[in-house]
Amino acid sequence: MYTLLIVDDEPNILEGVRYMVDWKHYGVTRIETATTCPDALARAVDCKPDIALVDVRIGNDYGYDLINRLNDIGLKVNYIMMSGYGNFRFACEALRCGALDYLLKPIRTDKLEECLKRIIVENLHGTLPEAENNEEDIDPVLGVHYNTLPSLICKILLMVKAEYNENITLKSIADRFRMNPTYLGQLFIKEMRLKFSEYLMIYRLTAASKRILNTNDTIASIASDVGYSNLNYFYQHFHSYYNITPSEMRAQK
Repeated sequence: MYTLLIVDDEPNILEGVRYMVDWKHYGVTRIETATTCPDALARAVDCKPDIALVDVRIGNDYGYDLINRLNDIGLKVNYIMMSGYGNFRFACEALRCGALDYLLKPIRTDKLEECLKRIIVENLHGTLPEAENNEEDIDPVLGVHYNTLPSLICKILLMVKAEYNENITLKSIADRFRMNPTYLGQLFIKEMRLKFSEYLMIYRLTAASKRILNTNDTIASIASDVGYSNLNYFYQHFHSYYNITPSEMRAQK
């Protein structure tokens, strides 16, 4: 129903924004991307986007200059400006040329979705999708349904769920999404309030504690099965997190 244009000179950012939101859930059926202002201008004329996410600096050009050019040729687009700069002048220029909001990188999914919902209802006169009530798996670390989390974060957590006992890293996940691992790590911290490595450790320890309490498997086999190749590290992390040893936890069941 809606067409989205994403303009940023960093391919990793483009890919990150594509995965950040479940765009189809909001009725966005076409997504176009551009890494230069001339390319963005051509794509905008071709696809006539309903919504555009535009970086404030695109190579040597400025995003608000691009918006002014699109305004001059009569394209009616709902703009959201993105920037890694916390400069008030950039924000003023973005709003002056017609941008509806100004988001600082790394972009928070909830902030982006707030802008998206407001544009759909107030500017495009559309309706928001109803919340799904289907019973979904609950994340053992957060204690919330996976489907209540931002789309990109949900995908990362489901990867952890499937592969936590393997050599999964933030870099390996970033490679799959074709994203910069540093940027993805910053986004994860911003959304989750903890590092990916911390989340993975807690997930593994949570899985281990369930095995300790519900099976008679050896501590060494449990440690190995949840992804710890070094038993000493497992004991250190376990005691630091639970303040008791695995054997003491088992004795309490």
